[in-house]
Amino acid sequence: MGMPVPTRWALLAASLGCTPVLAPQDAAQAQAKPVEELQYAVEWRLIRAGTAKLSRIPRSSDGWQAHLNLQSTGLVSKLYRVNDDYRVRFDKGFCVSDTSMKAEEGSRRRETKVIFNPETKKSSYLERDLVKNNIVLNKELDIPVCVHDIVAGLSRLRSIELQPGQTAQFPVSDGKRMVTARVDAQEKENVKTPAGTYRTLRCEIFLFNDVLYSRKGRLFVWLTDDEKKVPVQVRAKLNFPVGTISFQLEKTGPS
Repeated sequence: MGMPVPTRWALLAASLGCTPVLAPQDAAQAQAKPVEELQYAVEWRLIRAGTAKLSRIPRSSDGWQAHLNLQSTGLVSKLYRVNDDYRVRFDKGFCVSDTSMKAEEGSRRRETKVIFNPETKKSSYLERDLVKNNIVLNKELDIPVCVHDIVAGLSRLRSIELQPGQTAQFPVSDGKRMVTARVDAQEKENVKTPAGTYRTLRCEIFLFNDVLYSRKGRLFVWLTDDEKKVPVQVRAKLNFPVGTISFQLEKTGPS
């Protein structure tokens, strides 16, 4: 398609690792804390391709709102400008209520909204082409009472304890498909990033190969081996012609 950087997969990789959350029982105390933000350097084919920023905001005692922005930089931006904006709301149990995505990629402009209704056990997906002013896809799915998007699912993962060799499973949906996603805790490793060197637990998340996404590939996230479980590195290894996309933590702090 002439796209010099695989932005959809980059956004996926960012959303899989970036949400700094607390365990559900700590949600009430989070009201007094400032917004947190993690910033990642995006690398593709050994060049700096972009920057990913994700903020987590407490919504009273209701849960959380997360905001992820992915922007291309440097040469990649000159070839193909990207400004993708993703927002999600989920409750204290990490059950998602709605997501929205505004994607500006080259001349392409899309807006996608997904609403998850636990009472009817249905989700509604609506994607619009803002350039052509038409509906690209309108779809309804059967869902369980509690389901996660990618961000909320990783937030839940960060709230539990896993050791190498252990596995967790979560109900995950993007509004187009409903799956049970498996996460394998693999090994503890030292990881060097622009923000520092960390002792981590490497996990593999099974979403490609016709699970949530049909594309063949593997997805890994490195979480700090402590109570915070900060994702300091995310790597999507996809087949040709995309290749590997890496995210490394370069900055933390309140926005």
